[in-house]
Amino acid sequence: MTSKRMNVTKPKYQQIAVDVAAKIADQTFTVGDKIHARSTLANKYSVSPETARKAISVLVDLEIVQAKHGSGFYVHSMEKAKLFVDQYQDVQSIHDLKDDLIGSVKKQKEELSHFSEILDKLVDQTKRFDSFNPLNPVTFTLTADATHLEMTISELNLWQSTSATLIAIKHGDELLVSPGPYAKLTAGDTIYFVGHESTLQRVQNFFYPNA
Repeated sequence: MTSKRMNVTKPKYQQIAVDVAAKIADQTFTVGDKIHARSTLANKYSVSPETARKAISVLVDLEIVQAKHGSGFYVHSMEKAKLFVDQYQDVQSIHDLKDDLIGSVKKQKEELSHFSEILDKLVDQTKRFDSFNPLNPVTFTLTADATHLEMTISELNLWQSTSATLIAIKHGDELLVSPGPYAKLTAGDTIYFVGHESTLQRVQNFFYPNA
């Protein structure tokens, strides 16, 4: 068993207590060994003697180290040292998992926000393209109230009147693509045309001038 790297978020004396316990658990310090708080721990961890004594006090309270009056501190239990280190590692694992989870959720939120921004831009650009793209076909269905019915395409002069370029006529189940000059429009027909942004309004006014 190797000693656990100390967590800098914990008080220094707790870090030292865990590290010493880990050394006892892996038998770097064996039962009966004397631990010199002032000369050994204070110097090793570059802390004050008081901090070193507080670390030893934690180990004494856990019965990992035993204090002998007038003699000092001695390693008492390897089993309790191992239990203390294992419990500490479990707590640290929980904290690490919690931090990882929080980090993952934060990252997902950031990615979702970024995805949402991209999606909004895509939708906005698509709407603009659909609205202003002159090659996007527009459909318009003629009712019996429409004017210019039973007239040929040549007679209508649709492009000259509306700037709409007729590309297809749907009559019932039949779709006539690129209708010739002699094709006629009847009630119920759907016309397909391309043009500019105002072309649809012009087509509506052309077939329904009094609407």
